[in-house]
Amino acid sequence: MREVFHQSLEDLQSRLVEISDLVTVAIEKATRAFAESDVALAEEVIADDAQIDAMALRLDEAAIEILARQQPVARDLRIVITALRVSASLERMGDMAEHIAQLARLRFPERAIPKGLKGTFRRMGELDVEISRTLGDLLRTQDLRFADAIRNADDDVDELHASVFEKVLSDNWKGEATATVDATLASRYHERFADHAVAVAKKVVYLATGDWTVAEEDIALAASAQDDAGA
Repeated sequence: MREVFHQSLEDLQSRLVEISDLVTVAIEKATRAFAESDVALAEEVIADDAQIDAMALRLDEAAIEILARQQPVARDLRIVITALRVSASLERMGDMAEHIAQLARLRFPERAIPKGLKGTFRRMGELDVEISRTLGDLLRTQDLRFADAIRNADDDVDELHASVFEKVLSDNWKGEATATVDATLASRYHERFADHAVAVAKKVVYLATGDWTVAEEDIALAASAQDDAGA
């Protein structure tokens, strides 16, 4: 029975990686659709989000069944609770990718990216894809250096997000109302995507260390401690 229980825990972690991989595909396609006004690609992202939602729901059901049947404690309990929380964040990341794709579809055949912000949104898209890929690496390995990289990339996304608002609120902004709305919404979706990735990273740090204070305050410190333990 114990072997079956641990197999169930490993299955939860494998499912998280599978969902994360789908989220990475979604954000890659969404940012391309947004940049290139590719409505077919946008439609793929929107349609495929249902699969992410369904997989997250099945994972949650499996986790709840483990809690009910096995009553795990200590690290085993942390694994199950973390899986539930990470699943929710990954599902929201999928939603953010879908929202970006919906903007691309809404403005087709025009481009949703306002003039003067193409470079900014291109970089935000690159960072979100990078963050998503790194998150997959983190979930596979629980190497906390990946968590630190996610936080650093999120700082860059936050700066770009702030620059978008500075641009549209400046006296030099000549965009129409729709362009202003598109810019602020798209920027917010990119920023929230990265924020959810950071939330997942914190949960993985908690799983690895058992210390939520460390997870909240200093991912870099936790990564350093992990390196020391492995030395």
